[in-house]
Amino acid sequence: MNRSMVKTIFISFFITSLTTAIILSPEASVEASSHGLKIWWEVVFPSLLPFFILSELLIGFGIVKFIGILLEPIMRPVFRVPGVGGFVWAMGMASGNPAGAKFTARVREEGEISVTEAERLITFTSCANPLFIFGAVAVGFFDNPALGILLAVAHYAGNILVGLTMRFYKSKESTSWKRKKRTFFPPLLTAFRELHLTRIKNRKPIGKMLGDAVLSSVQTLLMIGGFIIIFSVFNRLLTVYQINEFFGIILANFLHIFSLSTELSVPIISGIFEFTLGNQLVSETNAELLDKAIIASFLLAFGGLSVQSQVASILAETDISFKPFFIGRVLQGIYASILTFFLFNPLYTNLESFNVKAVPVFLINKPSYWFGEIWIILSKLGPLITITALLLYILIYGKKVLFPERN
Repeated sequence: MNRSMVKTIFISFFITSLTTAIILSPEASVEASSHGLKIWWEVVFPSLLPFFILSELLIGFGIVKFIGILLEPIMRPVFRVPGVGGFVWAMGMASGNPAGAKFTARVREEGEISVTEAERLITFTSCANPLFIFGAVAVGFFDNPALGILLAVAHYAGNILVGLTMRFYKSKESTSWKRKKRTFFPPLLTAFRELHLTRIKNRKPIGKMLGDAVLSSVQTLLMIGGFIIIFSVFNRLLTVYQINEFFGIILANFLHIFSLSTELSVPIISGIFEFTLGNQLVSETNAELLDKAIIASFLLAFGGLSVQSQVASILAETDISFKPFFIGRVLQGIYASILTFFLFNPLYTNLESFNVKAVPVFLINKPSYWFGEIWIILSKLGPLITITALLLYILIYGKKVLFPERN
């Protein structure tokens, strides 16, 4: 029996088992679906949509090429990726998963980056956004705003370490994708010149570009919503049929080796599939705060199979391999956990004691509470934003189908 046949049998068995489990546990499945839909409806869609639309417009108008030329002297020697990687990195950090993959695929589509460079870039541009780290995890789950500083520093420092590690990926290949002729123009003038040429080449009207950006962004977000819902259901069924507990017993022995609380075993298993639920379960255990912070950092960095499936779906339409991305998630999980362990005292314990004695609240709690307030506001206004965007998508898509000659 060859590998292809084994894969076919496994996939068929898995899908059949999942379908059977959903039929046998309809109440749990509906509850999990509602939970996943709520996360997508209230937070994921409204928080990612602006970044997706703006990125499409920035690429179309040539602003990304402008940024790439300016950042080339930094990104090329440090991470061995073109300057446009700086744009992808910044947008990925600001908007969160899976935006880094989306933007990497987009600049690859535009020919701004080679396959190898894209595979390096995608490993360290995938991360949780500050709003989720501070608003959802630190304030919402742990009810501990100061913890957000520790988690954020460990998370983004882990990203940098992954980038420095993966710069050696396929190191024997050429480091330059497009060798440009030497120019006597200053870098800033060259960047403006490239921006202008890119805008001139793109003959689409602004309205057409905006409409295409909305269509592309909403379609991607609909796909993301589907993955969030199906993994919420899958995770819930694993709990209902006590499969999580079974693997948790095995994982508990591994945690004991590293002197971590065995209570965290089941939350880790859940977090491997869906990191939002995993972090929530971690916060509800009675383990030591340091242990919980280490595991929360790992889950935030690893992203969960839900996020990784979203990325795999995005990359499936490109020639970028998924394997480097997965390696990057494992590496970032390890780096972030280690950094959390060593930074716990200077960035949490010491700051907490300093906050109590000197009471400079604005230095520590205010930024975290600010993110928490944004998270609450977004949860209230998110559905309205989602409905408006979906209606706009339907109008644009309907116009494109009914009146193709005008497009």
